[in-house]
Amino acid sequence: MSRVVVDVMLKPEILDPQGQAVANALPRLGISDVSSVRIGRRIEIEFAGEPDLDRAREIADKLLANPVIEDFSIRLDDTVAEGA
Repeated sequence: MSRVVVDVMLKPEILDPQGQAVANALPRLGISDVSSVRIGRRIEIEFAGEPDLDRAREIADKLLANPVIEDFSIRLDDTVAEGA
Protein backbone atom coordinates (compact mmCIF):
# COMPACT_ATOMS: atom_id res chain seq x y z
CA MET A 1 0.00 0.00 0.00
CA SER A 2 1.25 3.48 -0.81
CA ARG A 3 -0.17 6.81 0.26
CA VAL A 4 -0.01 10.19 -1.41
CA VAL A 5 -0.85 13.31 0.59
CA VAL A 6 -2.54 16.27 -1.08
CA ASP A 7 -2.47 19.57 0.84
CA VAL A 8 -5.03 22.13 -0.36
CA MET A 9 -4.74 25.77 0.70
CA LEU A 10 -6.48 28.97 -0.29
CA LYS A 11 -4.35 31.10 -2.57
CA PRO A 12 -2.50 33.84 -0.66
CA GLU A 13 -4.64 36.59 -2.19
CA ILE A 14 -7.90 34.93 -1.06
CA LEU A 15 -9.34 36.01 2.30
CA ASP A 16 -9.33 33.19 4.89
CA PRO A 17 -12.10 33.94 7.44
CA GLN A 18 -11.48 30.69 9.36
CA GLY A 19 -7.80 31.51 9.71
CA GLN A 20 -8.61 35.06 10.79
CA ALA A 21 -11.04 33.78 13.45
CA VAL A 22 -8.34 31.51 14.87
CA ALA A 23 -5.73 34.29 14.79
CA ASN A 24 -8.15 36.65 16.55
CA ALA A 25 -8.85 34.05 19.27
CA LEU A 26 -5.20 33.35 20.10
CA PRO A 27 -4.65 36.46 22.28
CA ARG A 28 -7.52 35.30 24.51
CA LEU A 29 -5.44 32.17 25.11
CA GLY A 30 -2.42 34.25 26.02
CA ILE A 31 -0.69 33.72 22.68
CA SER A 32 0.40 37.02 21.20
CA ASP A 33 3.33 36.17 18.93
CA VAL A 34 1.30 34.67 16.02
CA SER A 35 0.76 37.18 13.20
CA SER A 36 -1.27 35.06 10.76
CA VAL A 37 -3.15 31.75 10.50
CA ARG A 38 -4.34 30.04 7.30
CA ILE A 39 -6.60 26.98 7.33
CA GLY A 40 -6.36 24.24 4.70
CA ARG A 41 -7.18 20.59 4.04
CA ARG A 42 -5.09 17.42 3.99
CA ILE A 43 -6.32 14.57 1.80
CA GLU A 44 -4.71 11.12 1.80
CA ILE A 45 -5.01 8.93 -1.30
CA GLU A 46 -4.03 5.27 -0.94
CA PHE A 47 -2.96 3.37 -4.05
CA ALA A 48 -3.10 -0.42 -4.22
CA GLY A 49 0.34 -0.64 -5.85
CA GLU A 50 3.03 1.92 -6.49
CA PRO A 51 2.08 5.54 -5.82
CA ASP A 52 1.08 7.39 -8.98
CA LEU A 53 1.87 11.07 -8.46
CA ASP A 54 0.57 12.02 -11.91
CA ARG A 55 -2.77 10.33 -11.16
CA ALA A 56 -2.90 12.02 -7.74
CA ARG A 57 -2.20 15.39 -9.40
CA GLU A 58 -5.05 14.77 -11.85
CA ILE A 59 -7.41 13.86 -8.99
CA ALA A 60 -6.44 16.97 -7.04
CA ASP A 61 -6.75 19.26 -10.06
CA LYS A 62 -10.13 17.92 -11.20
CA LEU A 63 -11.81 17.02 -7.92
CA LEU A 64 -10.10 18.05 -4.69
CA ALA A 65 -9.11 21.68 -5.29
CA ASN A 66 -10.81 24.65 -6.89
CA PRO A 67 -8.01 26.07 -9.08
CA VAL A 68 -9.61 29.52 -9.09
CA ILE A 69 -9.14 30.05 -5.34
CA GLU A 70 -6.95 27.16 -4.12
CA ASP A 71 -3.45 25.81 -4.63
CA PHE A 72 -2.40 22.25 -3.86
CA SER A 73 0.79 20.32 -3.28
CA ILE A 74 1.38 16.59 -3.54
CA ARG A 75 3.89 14.41 -1.71
CA LEU A 76 4.49 10.80 -0.79
CA ASP A 77 3.57 9.89 2.79
CA ASP A 78 6.74 8.37 4.26
CA THR A 79 5.01 7.23 7.45
CA VAL A 80 3.28 4.35 5.62
CA ALA A 81 6.63 2.69 4.91
CA GLU A 82 7.65 3.10 8.56
CA GLY A 83 4.47 1.45 9.78
CA ALA A 84 3.30 4.50 11.71
